[in-house]
Amino acid sequence: MRNPFRYFNSSPEVIRLVVMMYIRYPLSLRQVEDILFARGIDICHETVRFWWNRFGLMFAKEIRNIAF
Repeated sequence: MRNPFRYFNSSPEVIRLVVMMYIRYPLSLRQVEDILFARGIDICHETVRFWWNRFGLMFAKEIRNIAF
């Protein structure tokens, strides 16, 4: 199976954290950016949007498989 994170400089854990924060909590893209900046992770709100578009469906499928 191919690694979907292979072309990204950020770790898969950070990408998963960002996408799950955006999906799970009623936060805007800029709020996620601000929360992560306070924790020492400097990313742009457009990066959050890109990762959500790219990996959101994959993470949702994983959650559905675990839940049932």
